[in-house]
Amino acid sequence: MKAIVWSKDDCPYCVQSKNLLQSKGIEFEERNITQGTWTKEQLLESVPNARTLPQIFVDDVFVGGFNELKKHLG
Repeated sequence: MKAIVWSKDDCPYCVQSKNLLQSKGIEFEERNITQGTWTKEQLLESVPNARTLPQIFVDDVFVGGFNELKKHLG
């Protein structure tokens, strides 16, 4: 299982999402739009209706935010 976490700095739900994935031993790629090479435009290409962060994909399937990730992982 592999995940992609679109995130930004100073985002508590982003931190909780990454911590949850780590606790489950799930490898993830963080795409931080505050720093680095990822942009808000690239996020909106992947998730056109994104209004909040994080936006999470698991095994190339869009899951949603932190609460949806918790439900998805059971």
